[in-house]
Amino acid sequence: MSFAPRDTHEAQVQFALERGVPALIGVLASKRLPYPSRSFDMAHCSRCLIPWGQYDGEYLIEVDRVLRPGGYWILSGPPIHWRRHWRGWERTREDLNSEQTQIETITNGLCWKKIIEKDDIAIWQKPINHANCKKFKRVYKTPPFCPSHDHPDKAWYTCLKTCLTSLPDVENNQEVAGGKLEKWPRRLNAIPPRITLGTVEGMSPEAFQQDSELWIKRVKYYKTVNSQLGVSGRYRNVLDMNAFLGGFAAALVDYPLWVMNVVPVEAKVNTLGVIYERGLIGTYQNWCEAMSTYPRTYDLIHSGSIFILYNERCEMEDIMLEMDRILRPEGSLIIRDDVDILIKVKQIADKLQWESQIVDHEDGPLEREKLLFAVKSYWTAPSSSDQQQS
Repeated sequence: MSFAPRDTHEAQVQFALERGVPALIGVLASKRLPYPSRSFDMAHCSRCLIPWGQYDGEYLIEVDRVLRPGGYWILSGPPIHWRRHWRGWERTREDLNSEQTQIETITNGLCWKKIIEKDDIAIWQKPINHANCKKFKRVYKTPPFCPSHDHPDKAWYTCLKTCLTSLPDVENNQEVAGGKLEKWPRRLNAIPPRITLGTVEGMSPEAFQQDSELWIKRVKYYKTVNSQLGVSGRYRNVLDMNAFLGGFAAALVDYPLWVMNVVPVEAKVNTLGVIYERGLIGTYQNWCEAMSTYPRTYDLIHSGSIFILYNERCEMEDIMLEMDRILRPEGSLIIRDDVDILIKVKQIADKLQWESQIVDHEDGPLEREKLLFAVKSYWTAPSSSDQQQS
């Protein structure tokens, strides 16, 4: 997952998405990144100009929150190896030495181990558990561990913390906190540790397997309606607006595309951690708000029960206008919802000049849930001169 601010000089995220690279508009500032704890195997920063050593280390503490046990942090550029490069960076030796010293102090406090520093690259590794770290903190005591009531996966408009997110308890120093993950590609279909350990409310290993089988069946049915879904290269950037366990993305794994799995903030169960444990990517989102992406950046949007979830929270038209904004011209949509809702959706789709049709559920016409397949048409608004002539 790549993220960058909305810069005034370059639209970096837009460039990434147009290349088919997963990206979001984002900034490491005062709020947590919109990802659950223990999401990423590696975090990389190349000349990103973030003051890592300032503000009590809260930016590095946030990196620690989203790194998996044993994960790596790679820093490239100033102040790394400043003794060799400081003249070209147009900064004083004292300034650069102070900055690196601050970073080293904070990473030590996080119990990270520095693996290597070579040229202008340095690599640290997060411990696989906090068994020794808790003993270490009795001596150094900074930063403190967060209180038990602080939910590490809560990351939507949540302020950054200056306390260290404690890893799940382990029985010995060799055990990976939170459970060891399978290597890719076995990770995709293995039972995620969060489910095995019972930390996802109402979700059992059997339910996970059933969900995976269900989405294989659904995607097979989708291809009978939208034959382009199985065409190599037709879709590259795909968005699942209500991903649950990531089953839709997992069923598409053999195709040359990637899926942004969104777990709505309003969902009953927070499953984004499970999605990351499967080796997939995603983010949190409130669909009453605009998504942090540029217009015309997705080739296919999948929406399951979104309008039921947001009923009486915000207007249906607003959600569909956002879908229209982020979908590229001639991009496709698949919307699952109750038949009464889909009838209203189709009326709005017609006004948006989408080409759409409602089809039966994969289990037959007796199911109330139906599917709307649509294509965003390529059209432009008439100019002022055209309107005057008409």
